[in-house]
Amino acid sequence: MKKQRPREAEADTAEATVSPETEITTTFCRRCGTQVDGLNGRYACGVCGWVNHWGEGHGELPGQEEDPDWP
Repeated sequence: MKKQRPREAEADTAEATVSPETEITTTFCRRCGTQVDGLNGRYACGVCGWVNHWGEGHGELPGQEEDPDWP
């Protein structure tokens, strides 16, 4: 059986990873019409798998140097 993390831990993690210039945005899926939330105008529908083009976002994507796993 998979162990579930407490909701408080999830909230702490989410707050730590969202930068101050990040904005939560909402739209409707262009394929199935489900309401989807995203960050800075970038969306992915969990119902049908639709994803909007990365260029439709509200800001520049971070560079590879900003990736914590980048060597």
